[in-house]
Amino acid sequence: MAQLFYRYGAMNSGKTIEIIKVAHNYEEQNKSVIIMTSATDTREKKGMVSSRIGLERQAHVIYDDTNIFEAVQAIDSNASCILIDESQFLRKEHVLQLAQIVDELGIPVIAFGLKNDFQNQLFEGSKYLLLYADKIEEMKTICWFCGKKATMNLRIHDGRPVYEGEQIQMGGNESYYPVCRKHYNHPLL
Repeated sequence: MAQLFYRYGAMNSGKTIEIIKVAHNYEEQNKSVIIMTSATDTREKKGMVSSRIGLERQAHVIYDDTNIFEAVQAIDSNASCILIDESQFLRKEHVLQLAQIVDELGIPVIAFGLKNDFQNQLFEGSKYLLLYADKIEEMKTICWFCGKKATMNLRIHDGRPVYEGEQIQMGGNESYYPVCRKHYNHPLL
């Protein structure tokens, strides 16, 4: 039975590499997979999901006005699985469309993304995935400073923590550290 999965984790928890691995596992069995990613993520080439270890895959881009249900029907309504990267950037209507894919097309959807931003507020996509997903799984990584489980994302600029500003600022290790609660509040910079 198809389900909507939400797999979230802090920065560096291996979300994108997991997408590439899951896609490979399906494709190795000659099953089709649709990989999608948000247009909001401008770190790499549009239409590409890229892991920090260098693996990458082509992906269909989700724009604010994309109807994901219709897009999946146009791409392959018999796909074995839909994989979504950067799902924190989805809109509420996108999450509802993912649920519609599961419920009406019977295709499992696995959405990967951050849960909370650098101010520890939920992203819109994360909020609605937490509400509508059939299964929620945490992907774990360790704190940049101490090795405890990282649950937050610390934004940094010029070696200093940043706690105010726009919710979305693209960046990797030069801009964000995965951290535990203690080191979010008292980073060792």
